[in-house]
Amino acid sequence: MADYESDSDEGEAGLGNVTRVIMRPVGHSGKAKKGHLCFDASFETGNLGRIDLVCEYEYDLFIRPDTCNPRHRLWFNFVVENTRQDQNVIFNIVNISNKNNLFKNGMTPIVRSTSRNAWYRIPIYRVHYHRSVYHDNKYVLSILFSFDKDDDSYQFSYSYPYSYTRFQNYLSLIEKKKLPYFKRELLGQSIQNKRLDLVTITNPKNMKPTEKVHVVVILGRVHGSETPSSYVCQGIIEFLISNHPAVVRLRKKVVFQLIPMMNPDGVTLGNSRTNLLGIDLNRAWHKISQWVHPILYAVRNHLTDIEKNENMELDLVIDVHAHSSLHGVFTYGNAYDDVYRYEKHILFPKLLAQHVEGYEQSYSLCNRDIKKCGTSRRFPVSKVASWSAIS
Repeated sequence: MADYESDSDEGEAGLGNVTRVIMRPVGHSGKAKKGHLCFDASFETGNLGRIDLVCEYEYDLFIRPDTCNPRHRLWFNFVVENTRQDQNVIFNIVNISNKNNLFKNGMTPIVRSTSRNAWYRIPIYRVHYHRSVYHDNKYVLSILFSFDKDDDSYQFSYSYPYSYTRFQNYLSLIEKKKLPYFKRELLGQSIQNKRLDLVTITNPKNMKPTEKVHVVVILGRVHGSETPSSYVCQGIIEFLISNHPAVVRLRKKVVFQLIPMMNPDGVTLGNSRTNLLGIDLNRAWHKISQWVHPILYAVRNHLTDIEKNENMELDLVIDVHAHSSLHGVFTYGNAYDDVYRYEKHILFPKLLAQHVEGYEQSYSLCNRDIKKCGTSRRFPVSKVASWSAIS
């Protein structure tokens, strides 16, 4: 392992993260020279746990496990500075916990720099996901990269980041438009006192309905690494607040309620799957505690209140995820003995199959597996079609 120097300042997501680590070849000390790489993960959604210098051109990088849970190590997001022009390096990410992931099927990490702020995928011929005899025959993600500028900072990430702050800023911008059919409420708070936002989009007369209205609830981002979930939820919001003729008709008949960020603590900390306490919130719906799962407690009470409201018919609950090892769009749902309820339940995936390019019927399933009793789709709301939609 190389000598290193760690600065003490931590950013918003600093809990458990490497702050600033400068990697010097053995025998070097004092002020870092150009090419002595400086790694930084002390920012919101940042994740990098340890760096070992293998040689002048090769580094072993370790993902920091989820807080209070060493099982989950998938998300990484870090910055590299103090690069030298035309410097070639190999980054080995050596401790990914789930060996069967999309890197096996051709996915590559993304990168951007201060002079090229747009994210782009590292070319496939520069990324190798392989078993390494130098790492106990475990799967390693090796990235071959060439730094082309002296003064740039380079940011590497598992996928396109989407932070809690970005989400808050996005909702604030929409609020400023004062749209009559858009309403933002504080439904609850996380363990770290971050907002659990409830977004309601419907015709103004349906905000406090006096006659029966249909309700669709959409949940998102229960797992920190599943950033596509946030982009999907943002896209849904943008479509539902538009003036598209179909949307105008829908707002008259349906109340759309979105809770787009179910795990704001885990998102901020750069966790792959769990919240601040190391709990997978999508495995705890059957044992919700007000103190341990304040987010789930608030969401469960809200769904129950809708069920009790005589003027609201809760038709559909969708929990949007992003799968780590399967391509396309598909759905997980429940199975019922009641044929009428089952036929109503499978209407949603049928519509997706007809209208969504890339829908993968072979990955979709309906079951009542006891091992999934803690997932959101198994929450017992009567007569409701509850789905996990994976993008």
